[in-house]
Amino acid sequence: MANEVPDVAAVGGHSNNWALPPQQSPQQHRIRPEQHQVHYTKYTNNSQDQQTPVPLQPTEQPFPAMQQQQPQPSTSSFSKSRPPSSFTKTAGDIMTVKAADEEFEDGRVRNAEAGSKIRDAWIYTQISAREKEFTQYRNARIFLGTWNVNAKGKDESLESWLCAGWGARGEYAPDIVAVGLQEMVDLNAVNVAVENKSAQKSQTWVERIRMTLNSRPYSVGNDPNGTYILVQSKYLVGLLLCVFVKASHRARVKCVHSDSVGVGVMGMMGNKGGVSVRIQFYDSTLCFVNSHLAAHRENVIGRNSDFQNIFSKLQYDIGYEAAKQSIQNGSLSQWYSGSQTIGVSDHDMAFWIGDLNYRIDESMSTELVLNLSQKFDLDKLRRHDQLNIERKEGRVFQGWQEGELNFAPTYKYQPGTDMYEQRPDKKLRAPAWCDRVLWLTKDPSYLTQLNYSRSELNVSDHKPVMSMFVAVIKDVIQSEREKVYYSVMKRLDEYDNQSLPMVGLDRTELDFGEVRYGMSKTLQIRIANTGKVVAQFRLVPKLDETSFCKPWLNVLPTYGMIIPNDNEIVVNFTVNVNNDIARALNSGKEVLEDIIILRLENGRDYYITVKARYARSCFGMSVDELVMYNDPIRSVPLDPIKRVEKYGTDKSAVLCVPKELWRIVDAIYGKGLQEMDLFSISGYQEEIDRIRESLDTGEPFGNFHIHSMTDVLVSFLTSLSSTIVPRSLLPTLEIDAQNVQVCARSLLEGLPPINYNVFVYMISFFRECLLYQQQNQLTTVKLARICVTCLVTGGAIYDSKQEAQRQKSMHLLMIHFLESSTI
Repeated sequence: MANEVPDVAAVGGHSNNWALPPQQSPQQHRIRPEQHQVHYTKYTNNSQDQQTPVPLQPTEQPFPAMQQQQPQPSTSSFSKSRPPSSFTKTAGDIMTVKAADEEFEDGRVRNAEAGSKIRDAWIYTQISAREKEFTQYRNARIFLGTWNVNAKGKDESLESWLCAGWGARGEYAPDIVAVGLQEMVDLNAVNVAVENKSAQKSQTWVERIRMTLNSRPYSVGNDPNGTYILVQSKYLVGLLLCVFVKASHRARVKCVHSDSVGVGVMGMMGNKGGVSVRIQFYDSTLCFVNSHLAAHRENVIGRNSDFQNIFSKLQYDIGYEAAKQSIQNGSLSQWYSGSQTIGVSDHDMAFWIGDLNYRIDESMSTELVLNLSQKFDLDKLRRHDQLNIERKEGRVFQGWQEGELNFAPTYKYQPGTDMYEQRPDKKLRAPAWCDRVLWLTKDPSYLTQLNYSRSELNVSDHKPVMSMFVAVIKDVIQSEREKVYYSVMKRLDEYDNQSLPMVGLDRTELDFGEVRYGMSKTLQIRIANTGKVVAQFRLVPKLDETSFCKPWLNVLPTYGMIIPNDNEIVVNFTVNVNNDIARALNSGKEVLEDIIILRLENGRDYYITVKARYARSCFGMSVDELVMYNDPIRSVPLDPIKRVEKYGTDKSAVLCVPKELWRIVDAIYGKGLQEMDLFSISGYQEEIDRIRESLDTGEPFGNFHIHSMTDVLVSFLTSLSSTIVPRSLLPTLEIDAQNVQVCARSLLEGLPPINYNVFVYMISFFRECLLYQQQNQLTTVKLARICVTCLVTGGAIYDSKQEAQRQKSMHLLMIHFLESSTI
């Protein structure tokens, strides 16, 4: 059959009583789609050595319901841990053992329980390398759809988008459907700040999608197993992602988790960002991300930055049991670090959809882009597509793949028509492929794209985009896995119980030198097995302590096992000074010195000394201390005795406001009050780091973009050790026109003198910004929200209704201050 995707026998000739039709290891047979339809095959067992493929008739159920197999009980080496990006240490970072250490007269220390767990971790790694010996591989169809609905869409049929190519009886219907929407609601200031319409809108869209998928013409023989069930939906302001599976597969879907990341206003609001859902489908892990990235044709760097932020911040805490089973089945990549929190790239397959907002490069004129789009002359447009260019240069979506763009650009259309927007009263925009589908796989042979196209729905200024894939799904055979387990154990037993372990460390002293606020620094120690037996090590806390290191230090991995003649293990030590650490350093409660104990099971302890010097920064300090010094803060000693020797004991303020704040405001005032999208676009990290250094050392700023300086202003104010407006002064009453004057006066009277100066200074500055609002696109509402974040909450998020009401009242007070002629 010309349009058939051939399935082949399951590994080892096992029974076909599974929920998906079996096929051979994808390393031996790749899927060969010649058209977008796929025919599945089943098998009859003629002998142990040969299986004959039999095409399924359309009336047969291709994926019969299957009782979920329970994992074999096993001792796991897995320990709960925070993700590597966190620098907050708790006892959970240490491998948990209940048994006490055994100390011998010759100085050796042993913990049998810890040794057993580390041993198991190594065993499961060996099992992972032999995955194909105990896994069946099966085909499943996955549909991805994305559409920027421009806050429109009510009654139009979605079948031409969601159900295209299903066949007359739905015989080619997908097994998994993931649909992403953008601009589900208007991205105005109220919706971004409050999300008061998003929940209702998301429910409406989920129900519309569900009804479309389950409409009668596309239900296979009206069989309930052919209907679609919602697995999970996730929304963030205007973003919505919903994942459906066929009912026949629902019992084999587990470990469902979701997350969201806002990267919009001030780098955290939800007008731009991403939502994600991850699942375990049989024994394969799948991740779906829907995002809306930064707009404007020229803002390529902003889009790249948004992607990196979303990609790095999306995290899923899959839990102890799921992580343990994933290790046993060989599908969790970072088992060695002992973390049960995973990211987007830690899945067998990941899909990224959405309005990525990449345009045609500015080197091609808008008129030419429009002309080529209307003529369907796509070759030149593809060569100038920003996402293609950025991916080729390795600046974004590194390692991700995308099918060829063989459809016309999907943006920008005149709503309600199939014509690109060219009305005289509208701004002429160059058509672009804003709406995209990309994928990332650990093994490229496991995933094949069947089609990549668009729908012609016309209610929005974007066209919907869709893509169908055939994925190779893993199904673990527990009995075969046990055979592999016994084989690995036999190899391990050859080395066990012979003599004492020995390891060599390439160094035991780590000097990080000077470290700066907000910047990580990593050094490595290499551990090699210098003995003839298996060596197991772990990091342990010092006496009467619960954590093996201080909170400014992160160490990975925290334990490991090395067999003789095996590769050495690299342990990464990373120092990071965040707000909390900077405050502790400034107050003298913390120093950047520590001793790490590395314990060799059935062997000796190794002591690793770690030290660093903090390059003092104005970030993380209090305004009361900052106004005491005319000198650059880098030259002010951290040691209180040296500070008294240099400046005496007089603690009275010498400045009205911190000089660092004055320098930032003065730089913005002199260069950027008329800049378009002021306080809305992220700056450049390299410039931000350079500006911070200049503030701390007193050096001139040099060249900078104004958006980098506004980012520094926001981060400076939110990093202060205490907020400008103390929480005790937040209004407890609901603000209205009758009491706003009284509440404003009460707030000002309650502020300490330095805080009052800073508050008045910043309100005056923001009023100046509003004088140029036609040029910089600022509004009173937007600036009031920034004021609350910078001066009141310090970027902290409080979930209680009472706190939300108090913040809302502060928002109204800030509007009053910004609009009043006097303070």
